[in-house]
Amino acid sequence: SSKTFWTTTGMFPQELIIGFPKCVKISKVAIQCYLVRTLRIERSTSKDPVGFEQCIEKDLQHTEGQLQMEEFPLPEFQATYLRFIIKSAFDHFVAVHRVMAEGT
Repeated sequence: SSKTFWTTTGMFPQELIIGFPKCVKISKVAIQCYLVRTLRIERSTSKDPVGFEQCIEKDLQHTEGQLQMEEFPLPEFQATYLRFIIKSAFDHFVAVHRVMAEGT
């Protein structure tokens, strides 16, 4: 639901982990967030959420009063877990409204 969101507690870095039932092939990840300055995406192919490796780190553009919408193409990418680390922000609190992963 676009009316729900995950919010930070005011200090950085903050992270959230999304797990899949098994290792999947992902071709693209998209995120809708608010006031995120620097975002890192890491993956793990382990059975448990350990052994993460960095995949993407990007500084996002500030979009005053609007959601930030970012897409990350990921060719030949497999993951059991995705960890999203918000390293810094444009304000004390940020929100993640939606995370989408496409693939098989």
